[in-house]
Amino acid sequence: MDLLSTAEKLLEAFRGAGLRLATAESCTGGLIAAILTDIAGASDVVERGFVTYSNEAKTELLGVPPELIERAGAVSAEVAEAMATGALDRSAADLAVAVTGIAGPGGATDTKPVGLVYLGVCRRGREARSERHVFPGDRAAVRRAAVAAAFDLLAGQLA
Repeated sequence: MDLLSTAEKLLEAFRGAGLRLATAESCTGGLIAAILTDIAGASDVVERGFVTYSNEAKTELLGVPPELIERAGAVSAEVAEAMATGALDRSAADLAVAVTGIAGPGGATDTKPVGLVYLGVCRRGREARSERHVFPGDRAAVRRAAVAAAFDLLAGQLA
């Protein structure tokens, strides 16, 4: 899948709907925002991006409660939803997408394998929701698959 052309279509659709976007990224390290902003004119859609790789950053920048991270784990549906909600609360965007996961090669546990990614999405005035994925491949493949899934999740918000 060509992420750049997918991003272009997504930006056009968001622009047409008059929607602004914020990103909150952990395991993708800003890759979602980077691909979106590779396209000229993205600034009328991409309002801002947060790279919150550490648990402290998730708490300080997005307001994710440390107790939630302790209880559910940084890689969880609950944290992905809290990240998306926090990004929306701390921006002028209409919609926020968040990603947290284990890109590997390390960091896995018995219950959280390499490739596990949670995506969160929140639209202003609505409840956040999340998706769970387990992507195959190496670190780069997992990160790119997470970006593609984030783009799909965002496209679904336009329906």
